[in-house]
Amino acid sequence: MNAPANPSGASPAPRNPRGIGAVFRRSSYPEYVRISQILRRETVGGALLLVATVIALILANSPASGLYFAVRDFEFGYEPWHLQLSVGAWAADGLLAIFFFLAGLELKREFVAGDLRTLDRAVVPVAAAIGGVLTPAVFFTLVNLGGGAEALRGWAVPTATDIAFAVAVLAVIGSHLPSALRVFLLTLAVVDDLLAITIIAFFYTSDLQPLLLAAAAVPLALFAFLAHRYSFHFGTQPWLAWLVLVPLGVVTWVLVHASGIHATVAGVLLGFAVPVLRSRRGGGPDAGAGLAQTLEHRIRPLSAGFAVPVFAFFSAGVAIGGPAGLAAALSDPVAIGIIVALVLGKPVGILGATWLVTRTTKASLDPDLAWVDVIGVAMLAGVGFTVSLLISELGFGHGTTEDDHAKVAILTASLLAALLAAVVLRSRNRHYRQIDLKETADADNDGIPDAFA
Repeated sequence: MNAPANPSGASPAPRNPRGIGAVFRRSSYPEYVRISQILRRETVGGALLLVATVIALILANSPASGLYFAVRDFEFGYEPWHLQLSVGAWAADGLLAIFFFLAGLELKREFVAGDLRTLDRAVVPVAAAIGGVLTPAVFFTLVNLGGGAEALRGWAVPTATDIAFAVAVLAVIGSHLPSALRVFLLTLAVVDDLLAITIIAFFYTSDLQPLLLAAAAVPLALFAFLAHRYSFHFGTQPWLAWLVLVPLGVVTWVLVHASGIHATVAGVLLGFAVPVLRSRRGGGPDAGAGLAQTLEHRIRPLSAGFAVPVFAFFSAGVAIGGPAGLAAALSDPVAIGIIVALVLGKPVGILGATWLVTRTTKASLDPDLAWVDVIGVAMLAGVGFTVSLLISELGFGHGTTEDDHAKVAILTASLLAALLAAVVLRSRNRHYRQIDLKETADADNDGIPDAFA
């Protein structure tokens, strides 16, 4: 007899927890299933992201470069609403808002109904994310102290982790990464995204218009009110969500964009406004998936399969200028700072914060794992791509020499981080296969692997 599914999407605490003091212990089974489904979709998105990046680089450095840059820089839109933007800017401001809306949904769900609603599970990935943001920023700043204020505007470029790129690397190297580390990597990346969007809102805002920002609160509040009050209807009738919630989301986006704050911030705020659990009117938490989970399932293919690859296509295309141009780009202190920060600063920050948590709480690693596993995942988190490209454009200005050099550095650092992580994680694959067998064995045929019972 199969065990009943948990219709609400909320993850119950494991029935036999392996001790509150164990770091990276196995998640609950519903969370294991959910994370596995997300990462499978992100693997496809990561592959599309890589393809889009390669095509953009080929076009930008080929005889067709003139056409590529002409399309990227072609402007259209309604100027009185500050919406006459280039195609590249529409991709960065508009399509990435979908990506950040999804990030907002994921983060809220994790802390409301996921395993991270308890402090003992949340503290490690949150602390690691903070360490993985602060330390690269410090490394970049130290390298560029003599570069002046213009160079230092890129301090936040190496702070983000690209989960789609990271899981694509896992797929390529064939790593059987244990579920606990996959949950950690995904949660780390989501918290990274939240920290990155906070940095964008506070440090990369120019010409702030307080009245327009206040006006954006009106459609946002109405969006939140309707999403909570009629969540059941929106979840079961998708056309109703498109008819009511999407227009309110678009108005919020337009007003946030016009206020001077980067429009992707609107995506996160709208994501936070969506309810995670069903209300009593809709039957309560046990009656089925909440609106956040429903929207996540519907929007993730759009984000991973279209929005992010299109942004990468228009953002990653850099005219390198041959070997001499590549050498000039990589010798720029800005580029050196980004590479050092992502390849070295990221793993140092994540590993240091995780170690600090274990020391201060007297916790220990799960018996199935070793510190070398944490090192491998921390290296993989140095794959910073989508959000790093966005912050580079905001910090240095789209198409400037510094922006081009920063993008070359982001691509180089992401490749180096992926290769280093691949070496470490591949060396542990035999051990990971043993854990995978343990996590899939179901001797009593109750529908739940014995490891999660």
